[in-house]
Amino acid sequence: MSSAAVQLANPKAEVARRGQALQINITAALGLQDVLRTNLGPKGTIKMLVGGAGDIKLTKDGKVLLSEMQIQNPTAAMIARAATAQDDVTGDGTTSNVLMIGELLKQAQRYLSEGVHPRVLTEGFELAKKESLSFLEEFKSKKAVDRELLLNVARTSLRTKVREELADTLTEAVVDAVLCIHSEGHPIDLHMVEIMKMQHKSDTDTKLIKGLVMDHGARHPDMPKKVKDAFVLTLNVSLEYEKSEINSGFFYSNAEQREKLVESERRFVDSKLAKIVELKKAVCDGYDKGFVVINQKGIDPLSLDVLAKYNILALRRAKRRNMERLQLCCGGTAQNSVDDLTPDVLGHAGLVYEHVLGEEKFTFVEEVANPLSVTILITGPHTHVLNQINDAVRDGLRAVTNAIEDGYVVAGAGAFHIALHKHLNKFKDTVKGRPKFGVQAFAEALLIVPKVLAQNAGFDPLDTIVALQEEHANGHIVGVDLSSGEALDPAAEGIWDNYRVHRHLLHSCSVIASNLLLVDEMMRAGRSSLRADE
Repeated sequence: MSSAAVQLANPKAEVARRGQALQINITAALGLQDVLRTNLGPKGTIKMLVGGAGDIKLTKDGKVLLSEMQIQNPTAAMIARAATAQDDVTGDGTTSNVLMIGELLKQAQRYLSEGVHPRVLTEGFELAKKESLSFLEEFKSKKAVDRELLLNVARTSLRTKVREELADTLTEAVVDAVLCIHSEGHPIDLHMVEIMKMQHKSDTDTKLIKGLVMDHGARHPDMPKKVKDAFVLTLNVSLEYEKSEINSGFFYSNAEQREKLVESERRFVDSKLAKIVELKKAVCDGYDKGFVVINQKGIDPLSLDVLAKYNILALRRAKRRNMERLQLCCGGTAQNSVDDLTPDVLGHAGLVYEHVLGEEKFTFVEEVANPLSVTILITGPHTHVLNQINDAVRDGLRAVTNAIEDGYVVAGAGAFHIALHKHLNKFKDTVKGRPKFGVQAFAEALLIVPKVLAQNAGFDPLDTIVALQEEHANGHIVGVDLSSGEALDPAAEGIWDNYRVHRHLLHSCSVIASNLLLVDEMMRAGRSSLRADE
């Protein structure tokens, strides 16, 4: 009677019951699955998203698609949120998550149409999930985390985001970036990898710079554009005239007094500059060395004049995050005062130079001794390419970090899904009663990943699945070979997935699918629908 009660209380309420509510959920999940299924894997296609203002985004990354798409259906929006949460936690697996949820509901529909209660199926899903997670613990591979393994993990992830040639270029940059900032026993802070975009050259010119790139240059024409073997002083000191913090007035009776006031204000800044110049002379005089000042606060034109006169390259208003990176990159200590400057607080860089691109200036700090902070410089002919590479690089960095932190990897190319499908079919025989239907549905749903991988590569999904299952029956771990549609050994080909992505995926998809199956009534009866029509 609940729907009748809602209708009585709110005549405008929309209510969908039992089979109708379930059908709405299943249709929404399959609709979202259809949108994303062509994106899965290295052979997946690209989607073009057009915004309300006509801005265009090209991507095959599931997370970007689900975040940017305007999804009206509440069920589809819920699945999209769960899938993007998977990306936030693990950095990958968004498309697989949507496909799995859709397929679990599709397989469940077969049993529901024969009169099986949704609660029975969800109990089966829960049993299958627990068994799958324990099987994952056996299936995962313990590998020595060396550069070769990390290159394979990054390549597997990146080839699903961008074309093969570009993915191979990015793989090296991403792995070396993480290895630079990783120190044993400390968590990896990916914020220490600066991602800088420059709109020129080709996308394959994207490279790792073992140093820092800042998106601004010197503010004085006479300052050196290139400094070799440079000491780097990082400051958080204002080198400009400051107004007093309280409202104050100055009264003077003649021009001389005003001149004295201006002079004393200037002297305050000049004394700071004198200490910086003094330090420069102490460390550079008699040596062929350069001196660079990077300040988080402002430097006024008169101060820039003084610094340029002494051949000091000075940058002002650097980002706070870059101040942290500079210390990790060049060494040295950031100073909040110029009162006790000593040579110990200076960092060192082999080369600091300015690069002008159109109206923009970039400053490169390179050839540093022990970089604990690095920059990935993304280049490309236009903004679509830059954004696509940026999204791919972020996912690649997460994949490498996950592999280092987990210490385990899982064979890719659909190998885990084929192995788990066979395992669950055996496990089903040990389950008593009706929940075995849920286990059966879960096992069948797993095959969606290898099926779609084969389909996107232009092969018949059923032929591929049969070939893989026959090979697996002979005791081999097999995945889909996207160039022939036959079986391949993922370990030999270096196709490895992240362990935590699979673990989170199994948790997430079964919980969401179970929740959607148990919905027997949908009510749109919010307060907004109580208002009278305008």
